[in-house]
Amino acid sequence: MPTSRRTITILAITGAVAVIAVVAAVVLLVGQAPEPPGRGTKIVASDLSKAADAATRAADGSPEQAAAKYLSAQPTAVWLTPEGDPTDVVGERIAGLAAEARDQSARIAVVVYGLPERDCGGHSAGGLDGDAYLEWTRAIGDALHEAADTSPLVILEPDSLALAPECGNVDERVEQLSAAIETLAGDSTWIYVDGGHSNWLAPAEMADLIDSVDRASRGDGERGIRGFVTNVSNFQATDDEVAYAHDVAGRLDGLHAIIDTGRSGAGSNGEWCNPPGRLVGEPGGTIGDDVVDTNLWIKPPGESDGDCNGGPAAGQWWPEAAVELTRDVVAD
Repeated sequence: MPTSRRTITILAITGAVAVIAVVAAVVLLVGQAPEPPGRGTKIVASDLSKAADAATRAADGSPEQAAAKYLSAQPTAVWLTPEGDPTDVVGERIAGLAAEARDQSARIAVVVYGLPERDCGGHSAGGLDGDAYLEWTRAIGDALHEAADTSPLVILEPDSLALAPECGNVDERVEQLSAAIETLAGDSTWIYVDGGHSNWLAPAEMADLIDSVDRASRGDGERGIRGFVTNVSNFQATDDEVAYAHDVAGRLDGLHAIIDTGRSGAGSNGEWCNPPGRLVGEPGGTIGDDVVDTNLWIKPPGESDGDCNGGPAAGQWWPEAAVELTRDVVAD
């Protein structure tokens, strides 16, 4: 008796289900493909942050302690510098962050900040020479590979590209950043290069700089970056940054963006170094669309921008700033 169409259909469905089951089993065995950041992304809130340390040192019940406690609980990127995390210890630092991330069911987000002539001699001057910088970033890349299960995010050298035209070192920066990308890249690592902010370079100029790094870093191979990051250590309003990111990305080929909203709550007054009257912005992972992967807190609120407007040296904890930034979210 010939096989009926109904029987053939049933056999086809049964076979398809079997194939799906096999594929699902393989995925479970080898692990799911890493997901890019998006709305709902949660990064680690490290117990070793300066905010956490400040919370233990401040007087009990003081506004400084309340602000520090609040900020220490917020998922915030961790800055890696050669001064604080040299080549021989940076791997251990990342391993510790990975352990914290696993405990919190979160991801690592690190800022790599140590390239030669960093900040063009400004408030955050420093960094390594060329060979030492590559050795340092290679150590970071190796450690991130070991932490691949946390699907790390890397913010690579804030201000490096947007500042380059002013510093007159565009070609040098492109070469340095593209080489660093090669040492940091991994199948589960998502790298974002500097994208300035909406009140700095014009979108076309910023896109050209990003495109130069993108092309140099991939050569004839696969793309090494996910995209670019805007508003790092700045105060621009989130809506302005979203519009800017779309404008910049529209001039590039498939790159995405992340926005720093750590201190964007009151927008900008035009100053970039410890401006008064600012507020923390939207919590990380609360926005996202087809261009903007999501927002994160990247510059830790409460840490100084530099010796300006009454602040201490760049990166140092400033209790008064922490209190001011959190005045709308921390009860008196």
